[in-house]
Amino acid sequence: MAKQVFILVGTRKGAFILESDAARRSWEVRGPFCETWPTNHVVADPASGIIYAGGGNEWFGPAVWKSTDFGASWTHSSQGLAYEAGQAPVKAVWSLAAGGDGSLYAGVEPAGLFRSLDGGESWAHLDGLQKHPTRPEWNPGGAGLILHSLVLDPTDDGRIWIGISAAGVFATQDGGASWETRNRGTRADFMPEGQNYPEFGQCVHCLVMAPGGGERLYQQNHCGMYRSDDGGRAWESIETGLPSSFGFPAAAHPRDPDSLYLIPLNGDIKGRFMPEGNTAVWRTRDAGRSWQAMRAGLPQGGAYFNVLRQAMATDTMEPAGVYFGTNAGGLYASIDEGESWDCVAPHLPTITSVETLVIER
Repeated sequence: MAKQVFILVGTRKGAFILESDAARRSWEVRGPFCETWPTNHVVADPASGIIYAGGGNEWFGPAVWKSTDFGASWTHSSQGLAYEAGQAPVKAVWSLAAGGDGSLYAGVEPAGLFRSLDGGESWAHLDGLQKHPTRPEWNPGGAGLILHSLVLDPTDDGRIWIGISAAGVFATQDGGASWETRNRGTRADFMPEGQNYPEFGQCVHCLVMAPGGGERLYQQNHCGMYRSDDGGRAWESIETGLPSSFGFPAAAHPRDPDSLYLIPLNGDIKGRFMPEGNTAVWRTRDAGRSWQAMRAGLPQGGAYFNVLRQAMATDTMEPAGVYFGTNAGGLYASIDEGESWDCVAPHLPTITSVETLVIER
């Protein structure tokens, strides 16, 4: 059997799939899928190889698309993707995650969490998050009040971490029945002086878990970059050495818990593009104590694009591949852990998410 590598891409005009062999030297681009619906997140269940795509908007409504044949055919369902009567309607699905117990989770806008036990055919609202005492005071970020980060504990099906803009990080240890805030140590610079470290209200941009089975999390925030070694109960700033404290995506190395990739932008009110128009992916190999700018093969000069919160990922190959997509539609790949880069698809629609799947067949 031979390994195949897939890059799963969500865009404003449907999902795309790129496919390569283990060498990852050339890529076949397929799509757009999902009838060109706005697609916020495309993921795969690594156990089954089933691909799911979540998206929609206030015009289309929310839906999760499903392909059991690596993108050759698709179905979709929105059954149960709705709040109880009298609540604001669900506009779109923003994030998806497949659990080890066969469950599938969806984060939506306005922020809430749904679970499917039948492969995305039907959904049930996990209303414990809506019952959190801080819920009446949540405020939307620039893209709305969205649950965009879903982190499942691979060793415990009951433990989930989520990121909401702009409410912060929350965690559950009982499968979503109850939740607690996990924001201690993260700033909210947009709050009044003296209130910059609130219990909730931070504008988290991306939340990822380090490999290895521990409690290490990394976070890219509107106001800094952070690491937690205790499941988010306390956060430590790791932005020293980076060109700014603002950016969107984060991607963890598949095997090394000390390695992380970030793409800082030039600032939240300065255009939100590559600093000085020069593209770089910043890599740490010591858990954020120091950083290195990886630029080889990336556009230098005149690069005024940005990279959205879910648009960077790694694969599980050796050496690990690193991938990111831009709001200008360029998809970039590194097959040597960020040392060098190639543009593998230059003209896709605005890229909203990038994930990977490695299989043998």
